[in-house]
Amino acid sequence: MIRLTQNMEGDTGHVEIIQSSDINEPFGVGNHLNRKSSRKPDSVPIPYLESLPLSGYLIGYLVHRNKDLAPTCAPSAFRYEDIPHETGAAPLMDWDDVKKLLAQKLTTSSMDAVLGQLSSSNHRAGSPGDEDLGNKVLKKFKEYGMKTWTDEHFVKVQDPPASGYNRIVFKNGPEERPTGFLSYSASGTARGAVLYARYGEEKELKQLKDMNIDMNGRVMLVRAGRISFAEKVANAAKVNASAVLIYPDPADYSIGESSPLFGHVHMGSGDPYTPGFPSFNHTQFPPVQSSGLPNILAQTITAGMGLNILRQLGGRAQPDGWESINRLGDESDVITVEVNNVLTEKRINNVFGVIKGFVDADRYVVIGAQRDAWGPGFAASTVGTSVLVELARSISDMVENDGFKPRRSIVFASWSAGEYGSVGATEWLEGYLSSLSMKAFTYINLDGIVTGIYCQNGFKVAASPLLHSLVQNALKEVTPQLISSVEIILLVSFICKIKQDLEPLRMDSAAYPFLAFSGIPSVAFRFHSGSSDYPYFGTTLDTQQNLNSITASQVPQLAVRAGQFAGHIALRLVHDHLLQMDLKKYNQLIRSHVVQINARVKNVQRFIFFNAVFVLPVQWLIMASGSYSRASSALAADIQNSDLEDIEMCRVINDRIMTVERNFLSPYVSPRDSPFRHILLGSGPHTLKALTSHLDSLKTANPDANAELFRNQFARATWTIQTCANSLAGDIWSLDNEI
Repeated sequence: MIRLTQNMEGDTGHVEIIQSSDINEPFGVGNHLNRKSSRKPDSVPIPYLESLPLSGYLIGYLVHRNKDLAPTCAPSAFRYEDIPHETGAAPLMDWDDVKKLLAQKLTTSSMDAVLGQLSSSNHRAGSPGDEDLGNKVLKKFKEYGMKTWTDEHFVKVQDPPASGYNRIVFKNGPEERPTGFLSYSASGTARGAVLYARYGEEKELKQLKDMNIDMNGRVMLVRAGRISFAEKVANAAKVNASAVLIYPDPADYSIGESSPLFGHVHMGSGDPYTPGFPSFNHTQFPPVQSSGLPNILAQTITAGMGLNILRQLGGRAQPDGWESINRLGDESDVITVEVNNVLTEKRINNVFGVIKGFVDADRYVVIGAQRDAWGPGFAASTVGTSVLVELARSISDMVENDGFKPRRSIVFASWSAGEYGSVGATEWLEGYLSSLSMKAFTYINLDGIVTGIYCQNGFKVAASPLLHSLVQNALKEVTPQLISSVEIILLVSFICKIKQDLEPLRMDSAAYPFLAFSGIPSVAFRFHSGSSDYPYFGTTLDTQQNLNSITASQVPQLAVRAGQFAGHIALRLVHDHLLQMDLKKYNQLIRSHVVQINARVKNVQRFIFFNAVFVLPVQWLIMASGSYSRASSALAADIQNSDLEDIEMCRVINDRIMTVERNFLSPYVSPRDSPFRHILLGSGPHTLKALTSHLDSLKTANPDANAELFRNQFARATWTIQTCANSLAGDIWSLDNEI
């Protein structure tokens, strides 16, 4: 029986890595590791910044590549591998030997066996099947000699009505009772005219608005896919729709016309009835709920139900590019939607095992996988849980029998209630945030890592910019054959151009709350078929048979490859004396936002004269951006000029590195109202992206725009960046605070 233990520590083959092309570094890494640049970025006028040449950034980027990938035009410079390794309390095994050991331990036969042992037809969160599977994982961790513990929570979730049903009635047709549902929908009955809104994306709703279509009180009919269910419902609520019906269109989903869809519509993660704090015991807290809960009805319907409604819609023709001959619907296309979901409390358990480090045992990388699913959930949870267990076995064996001594610890986590919005993972973060903030330095997510066979454009990675270089090295060393088809490739030509794109972290990924709520650099990745997404997520058809069909029965082989990729990242982070994180990756992202904000401020000034709010100079933000750039360069210089055989010195430097992601969390917003506080990668009005959107609203005189509010948001975001730079500088006498 799993029990609560409060001692937590005993926590398209193409990768797309997002880099700004709007603004580039004016100097290369190799040229400023030993000295600060004489040119201060905050003194460069914006027009000049927009026209900076690519070469400076290219040099700074290429010096981080291994020599076999470096083009002839790259200058000789400091390389990460050139730093001497220390010989302190934990003698370091050669990195090549570490890689070989992991490759030997992770085998297809052992992975296949674990996949069979952990497969389950029914393991919905809080069910006996979920608890049984958790006990299996816990038992294996103990067999491997790991320190284990569990973390119990009592969470509130919505389930379909136990005795009644949800229903829809279109026009005078028969009553339909869908068996799928969306957790956290509002309850009640809504009646309104159907309006087809394609995928329900903001740009599509704007198209409807531009057509002067009244969306107030309408029941939105939207296709599943592209964005999360929660985002679809939130977008519909913004235009005052009364309800949302979501169906799997056959063009996107090959699941038949009668298969139900399951999901949630909480615009956030974790238990929405304990926002910002853990759900250890509900009775000690007053009633409260997340601002991300929708106030309109939401329900999934089958493809057959959706197509039946579409065929009968009248009204205006759809906008160009929507690729359909259907109409949008008119006022006579009335439908009744009734949702009677019930709020229930469930006891869930997260299961943990740890391999303790030999030098900095209180610093750890976390590797996690969702354990629950709506049905069999073979791709959603079984594969990830199996890879988690096999990585734990392999690395434990390396420590026990092969002499590998990781400097830092590795925590293996099996989460429950992932299907309800990363509930288990988020509740753990909320419960131990103060303990995790300077101890957990990376999260590696294993959810949904195999959803198709490797092919052209069949591998994707989403990660914090701090981990981009590490991801590139892992691809090169673990899966070299992917390099030719992964769009993280260096296009090293005679003019030395670079192309890089990265898929953004999705809000429904467990890696997202680690990054945007807790400030822990995170990475998620997946094999997929390239042409389309895995069609069986959120259905009871996510079976081993269907995944085998999509992957040509290569699931164990792909799971091993995924395990090697995840294991390589984790082992590199616990093996090296310094954390392999590239602080300068954030330079380009920050400056890209600076360029966009500066351009929009100028546009707004042309339309709004004598507005006091725009006396505030964008130079403040430029200066903060320059401060961060100089602080990251100064730390690179400190690394090269320090005695890296000094264990304490390495710890001090690593602690400075670990502050970066956490300090991008805005301290000016409430975790209840805006849980994803990261100003660059989070969600909410405090982000730099929101500042850009706010300026667009000011330009168009949108009634929701507020110049004084913009001024406050601008100042807070600017100071958040400056604070991050100050923290990165280390000592108080080293601060570069010119604002």
